[in-house]
Amino acid sequence: MPTSEIFKALTIAGSDSGGGAGIQADLKTFAALGVYGSSVVTAVTAQNTIEVAAIAEVPEEVVIAQIDTVLEDIGADAIKTGMLSSTPIIQNAADRLEAWGIPHLVVDPVMVSKSGAPLLQPDAVAALKQDLLPFATIVTPNIAEAEVLAGRPVRSLDDAREAARAIHDLGPGIVVIKGGHLEGPVVDLVFDGQAFLPIEGERIETRNTHGTGCTFSAAIAALLARGIAPIEAIRLAKRYIEQALRHAYPVGEGHSPVNHFAPLPEEVAAALEGTRAH
Repeated sequence: MPTSEIFKALTIAGSDSGGGAGIQADLKTFAALGVYGSSVVTAVTAQNTIEVAAIAEVPEEVVIAQIDTVLEDIGADAIKTGMLSSTPIIQNAADRLEAWGIPHLVVDPVMVSKSGAPLLQPDAVAALKQDLLPFATIVTPNIAEAEVLAGRPVRSLDDAREAARAIHDLGPGIVVIKGGHLEGPVVDLVFDGQAFLPIEGERIETRNTHGTGCTFSAAIAALLARGIAPIEAIRLAKRYIEQALRHAYPVGEGHSPVNHFAPLPEEVAAALEGTRAH
């Protein structure tokens, strides 16, 4: 297949040895949505469905080398970031992404694992806000992450609107505050600096939720890589993650992963068909 007909996405994130989150989830998602995936590993974690037993950061010069090596040869139509761990990694990643001028960047501001382990050093939040978010096409915090980024509690949809405004002021094009951790219906709040768009969804009752945030942001990046407009990419990514949750199955004793290769919802499949070639 000619290179011009290949959609490509890059994930810059941590490795999950259990295969449910991080770069493993991202690469599965890219593949499920018909996008060639490459990866930059920022940290290696020893984890399963129950716990994160150990974390080792990748040296920042190796992170830089991975970014440059992939982009100078393979390139990317969209990039997503996940676990970035520390201030130096965030700053160096932001520097290289600015230098390469990537068309779309999706930032998943990963801070804590599903099992509660910290994945972002506290002193790195400032770098995330100042150095990376200004380059983001879309940022996808959950409620807890939105509270940290906005510096205010989020207990309701009105709180989420105020937090979205505050986060948007940091520079990203679109803010998506995921509503799964609030009581009541699941509503993801999308804010583009002008208007709020609530995207309602179904609350899927399952224990198999590991990697939902990684998968959602990776799906957005994959759809952007295929040329789908940002708001529609967000909406379709939500449909994709809902289906992945519906078809999830246990692989361990704790929070098992979503099913990245569940049958695609009809509207997602139709969107992919409509972007079959560049």
